[in-house]
Amino acid sequence: MRPASFLLAACILPVPALSAPPAGTPADTERVTIYRCTDAQGRLSLRDSPCPAGSRQQARSMLRPKDAPAPVVPAVPASPTVATPSGAAPPQAYVLRTPRPLYECVTPDGARYTSDTPEGNPRRLPAWTLGYPVLQRATVIEPGGLDIGYGPGGWRGSYRSGSVRDVIVPTPAGYGAETWVRDACHPLPQAEVCARLRERRDAIGTRRFNAQPSDRERLDRERRAVIERLAADC
Repeated sequence: MRPASFLLAACILPVPALSAPPAGTPADTERVTIYRCTDAQGRLSLRDSPCPAGSRQQARSMLRPKDAPAPVVPAVPASPTVATPSGAAPPQAYVLRTPRPLYECVTPDGARYTSDTPEGNPRRLPAWTLGYPVLQRATVIEPGGLDIGYGPGGWRGSYRSGSVRDVIVPTPAGYGAETWVRDACHPLPQAEVCARLRERRDAIGTRRFNAQPSDRERLDRERRAVIERLAADC
C-alpha cells in the first residue's frame, strides 16, 4: 500500500482515466492508477492494486506527485588573485608584536646592569651597610630612693638621690636589622635594546669558549634565548 497522504490526495483531487498523458506533460512523468473500493458493508478504501473480490471498484489514473527541485545556490565568486611577476617571490604574511622591553638599573654605589623587568634585582642587606648607625647615645634617668640594710648594729637606712647620665647603646642596625633595597630602573630605547642583546650574545660566546665543559650547556641555553629574542624583536 502507498502512503495514506498520497491516497487521500487521489480521493480529493480525482483525475479522469487517461489512456495517454495529456499534451505538454513531460516525458519522464510517471502515471499511477488508484482503485476506490467499496465492500459489502459500504466501507470505502483506496489502494494502488485492484479491489478484492466482492467489492465495487472504481479506477482513476493520475500523475504521481514529485518533490520540488532543490533550490539553486549561487556560486560564491572566487577571490581575485594578484598576478605575481615571473621570478618574483610570492607575497608573505607577517605577524607583528610589541618588542619586549629591557631596563637599565643603577645600584646605590653607581654600578649599572640590565634587567628584563622594572623591578631590577631587589635584595635584603644589613641596615648598617647602607649607613644606618650601629650605636647611639641615650639618656638614662636613675630615680632616688631609700636604701635599707641590716648590719652588725642592726637595721640601718639611707636616702639615695636620683641622677641623670648619658650612655652608649646599640641601635636596631647594631642588632642585625635588614632592609629591602631596590635599584632605580628605566626602559631603554629599542635600538639600544638590540645593541645590548648583541653584546650579551657575543659575551656569552666568549665565556663559553673559555668555560669548563660542565658550564657550556648552561651558556648554550642562555645564548640560544638571546638569539631567539634578537630574531623576534630586532
